[in-house]
Amino acid sequence: MSSIKLLISCPDRKGIVLEVTKFIFENEGNIIDSQQHSLGLDSRFFMRLEIDSQQMKKSCAQLQEDFKSIRAKFSMDYKFVTGNKRMAILVSKYDHCLYDILQKIKAKVIKVDVPIIVSNHPDLEHIAENFNIPFKYLPIVDGNKEKQEQQILDELKKHDIDFVAMARYMQILSADFINHYEYKIINVHHSFLPSFKGANPYKQAYEKGVKVIGATAHYATADLDMGPIISQDIAAVNYKHSLEDYKTIGADIEKVVFAKAIKAHADDKIIIYNNKTNVFN
Repeated sequence: MSSIKLLISCPDRKGIVLEVTKFIFENEGNIIDSQQHSLGLDSRFFMRLEIDSQQMKKSCAQLQEDFKSIRAKFSMDYKFVTGNKRMAILVSKYDHCLYDILQKIKAKVIKVDVPIIVSNHPDLEHIAENFNIPFKYLPIVDGNKEKQEQQILDELKKHDIDFVAMARYMQILSADFINHYEYKIINVHHSFLPSFKGANPYKQAYEKGVKVIGATAHYATADLDMGPIISQDIAAVNYKHSLEDYKTIGADIEKVVFAKAIKAHADDKIIIYNNKTNVFN
């Protein structure tokens, strides 16, 4: 079954659902899933529709254009989307998130296409080979990070990439790089943000004697580890756990939240408003 998804964000008022569903009906679409809610503090309305498009005569682009009259009436932000997204993976030397994501993609738990894996180290090329995915080794030579980032951007453009997953890619992306893929770069940080931003968060947590540790998947922004949060989880720790225990326990949490975030983005279940994500079930 072919389907189209529609995501909407606008000021809340009466009549939105009526106008939207009427538009779908008039274009011979059948709504197979609908979720909506209103954010009371800001009087903001959010909606996600999944539409059976088999009988629809218009393309996704035509629907996007024809919907403009409804957008004007309700001051909407909206988009119609269809098909699998193309995701590039950035990775360094840690392999746990990379393995987990590729296994879930192979099992079709996460429905994306991965045309390229890019790394600043050659260590994980064998994993890409195991999954028959091209691997591009782009090191930072003589500290010239700007040149290396441009090489990555060239690869992303060549492969028509929709979004990027940082599978423990141990480099801070520049603001210029991020601006090319605003809210389309998903990072996994090994702490329960906003606590312990930046480097060595497990060490920071261990030294503070915390009772829970966590991991956070979020959109990368120019403000380090402060982008909109997509998924988080935690695990309990105690005085018996060593720093290495923290890292081992944390690695499992990282895989879970990273996969959830990528799946939510791939399935178009996220709307961003005021630096926060609304993630539909």
